[in-house]
Amino acid sequence: MSGVPAGAVSRTIAYVVDALVVSIAAAAVVTGLGMVASVVGNDARDLARAVTAAYFVVLPGLFTLYCAIFWALAGRTPGMAVAGLRVVGTGRRRLHWLSALVRAVLLAYFPIGALWLIVDRRHQAIHDKLARTLVVRAAGQPGPPGPPGGGARRVSRAQRN
Repeated sequence: MSGVPAGAVSRTIAYVVDALVVSIAAAAVVTGLGMVASVVGNDARDLARAVTAAYFVVLPGLFTLYCAIFWALAGRTPGMAVAGLRVVGTGRRRLHWLSALVRAVLLAYFPIGALWLIVDRRHQAIHDKLARTLVVRAAGQPGPPGPPGGGARRVSRAQRN
């Protein structure tokens, strides 16, 4: 599994897509509980209020599970697939469950640590460093532009004739 380390823009796009997926799914569940509670009665309404209050506490946990499961099973989340990225171990091997879980917990509960990728030469964030992972462009995805002329060698007029 080779690839060029992914930069901040593509990783941000992947993070936003994944955060939206988890947030929308969680909001749908909370809304559904609210609807059921309005039909069932006051006790259920109190439960719905408690669930809504816990929403912001539970949301990072849901994001952790979402990321860890996708990274461990597929090596990428749906957001990473959209951005053409894959997460691998630093040896460019598949990610282990423990590394996926450590990476997911750190990303969900300490997202500011992701800013470290801006100054790191390998574009590794804090969660990448601690979990020993690297985010790379998936095979077949366009990388950074090459040298002018596409890297083809120049042919002189004498060689063309």
